[in-house]
Amino acid sequence: MLKKVTLLAALGYLVALGTVSLITLKDLPNVQISFADKIFHFLAYSLFTALWYFAFIHAFSFKKRKSIMYAVVLAILFGTVIEVLQDTMTSSRALDIYDAFANTLGALFAAMIIGIKNSLYVKKS
Repeated sequence: MLKKVTLLAALGYLVALGTVSLITLKDLPNVQISFADKIFHFLAYSLFTALWYFAFIHAFSFKKRKSIMYAVVLAILFGTVIEVLQDTMTSSRALDIYDAFANTLGALFAAMIIGIKNSLYVKKS
């Protein structure tokens, strides 16, 4: 059951993030936070990385280290491809190198948190 759930969650999020990244978004509220767009990219790709990490662990039975590496590489590649597609396939979006940078930082941040969590030892009594 966990195999299917983690893989479906990761695939569903990939499709949703790709769709939202390529459609024209109109009538969005104006958020008065500096760099709100970059914060969204950071958080979106942190979650993307975490979901794929769990999918690689549970659905594909990869070891933790390999799962982190694959999840980060997938997130960075996916984010880069989406940025290029925004520039080439849409008229309302444009390639933004800072978005790609925020995506990469989000993926690396998630990997760092997962790595720290994996390195913690719980002493059993």
